[in-house]
Amino acid sequence: MNTTDFLNIATAICPDKAAIVFEDKRYTFSQLNERVNRLANGLQKLGVKKGDRVSFIQVNCNQCVETYFAVAKTGAIYLPLNFRAKEKEFSYMLNTAEATTLIIGDRYVPMIKSIQPELKYLKHLISIEQKHDDMLYFEDIINSSPADEVFTEIDDDETTILMYTAGTTGFPKGVMLSHNSFSSYMLDNVSPADPESDESNILTVPLYHVAGIQAMMAAIYGGRTLVMERQFEPEEWMTLVENEKVNRAMMVPTMLKQLLDHPDFKKHDLSSLRVITYGAAPMPLPVIRKALEEFPGVNFINAFGQTETASTITALGPEDHVLTGTEEEKEKKLQRLASIGKPMADVEMKVIDDDGKTLPQGEVGEILARGPRVMSGYWKDEEKTAKTIDKDGWVHTGDVGYVDEDGYYFLSGRSSDMIIRAGENISPEEIENVIREHPKVEDVAVIGVPDETWGEEPRAVVIPKKGQKPTDEEIMEYCRKGLASFKRPKTVVFVDDLPRNPMGKLIKKDIREKYGKP
Repeated sequence: MNTTDFLNIATAICPDKAAIVFEDKRYTFSQLNERVNRLANGLQKLGVKKGDRVSFIQVNCNQCVETYFAVAKTGAIYLPLNFRAKEKEFSYMLNTAEATTLIIGDRYVPMIKSIQPELKYLKHLISIEQKHDDMLYFEDIINSSPADEVFTEIDDDETTILMYTAGTTGFPKGVMLSHNSFSSYMLDNVSPADPESDESNILTVPLYHVAGIQAMMAAIYGGRTLVMERQFEPEEWMTLVENEKVNRAMMVPTMLKQLLDHPDFKKHDLSSLRVITYGAAPMPLPVIRKALEEFPGVNFINAFGQTETASTITALGPEDHVLTGTEEEKEKKLQRLASIGKPMADVEMKVIDDDGKTLPQGEVGEILARGPRVMSGYWKDEEKTAKTIDKDGWVHTGDVGYVDEDGYYFLSGRSSDMIIRAGENISPEEIENVIREHPKVEDVAVIGVPDETWGEEPRAVVIPKKGQKPTDEEIMEYCRKGLASFKRPKTVVFVDDLPRNPMGKLIKKDIREKYGKP
């Protein structure tokens, strides 16, 4: 199925239902589809053709949704850019993708102008918010173009999105995702548009990230109202949920924690929420415990995936978040809240050792995944593609973990983050999960520090809770309860903040650079 069908079908089924609510604008599915067709016709008039790369840089907004579907209808490839990237990264991505068109928010115009002489393939700059003398204007293109439906012969396996992922070293890699990468997930996991349904999603996850794209497409395919927030802000989020009676939310753990810790959390009526999906970063057990208490009746889903797998490959469902049964059953369920769940129906997974041998349950190794939704490869990089996807179609996720006796997968960290002490692999995540339980700890990152005797030793970089002053001895002593002696941190550093990406993941590379010296 082609992703452009998501919008066409939803428009046919519920044309007058609100498709997008964004700040002071509201568009029905019919109005959204008309704007998309006008933009697609306008892009074709500019010379955009099938296979061309059309790039977009701006925080979440209705134009982002419109641009994706317009580009898809022309058969071109959509290139969403991480608005937190630096000039060199932008230049690299735009040049390697050979992007001919860039749609841009005002905030990023000066930066793009500064690197424009380096952009060898760029023909058209299109501004979103206001007119510029030397740029085309988004609304002018829409207003001056016909609303006729755009039809292009597109195979389901053709690339629709080129999404660059930030690697731990070097420049980002361009992941090629096909129409089928998204449609196969939607067809199996999302109920199609229903004129009687009145569901709404709030979207705060950035739309340059695969989780944001998946959430956006699910809302369009499901005929749900998409309530958009430029960037996550707790007070605004709660106000939008309350005013728009939002039913579904996609969040990362740091967002959920900010909500629960917000002084006005209890002042907002969030009772319309029925489903909260979380993922993209590990969920601390204290946070999900508190969330289950504060959102009674809400179905929680932990969705895990990668850009290379077009997002979700495993899920921990609502039934796994219901802590009932015997004390033994409750404890088992509680421990499983730290897992990433079981593979989706169309996904195969396994754990292998360094020699490629499949490991039995309970043994730690690299997690591999295979299925129809995985990427077709990295853009113009056969060498990295071959390293990531083997000859049998298995994607090497780079995540280290294990599978338990019931098929639940647990992460032990990234292979690049693993601490090796005297030949023993130590998972930073395991240590972090223990330290986060300390009553005086707000958050923590664990890194390896070079050691002459042992090779590496764990170091805990800790953010204390407000008003608390834990000592390094307290932290290390606390770890005695839940960690083997060789896994316990040997040093502790206290800090006010830790670097995270917009999806809430700790940026271990930056943490190691700042705090990783012996």
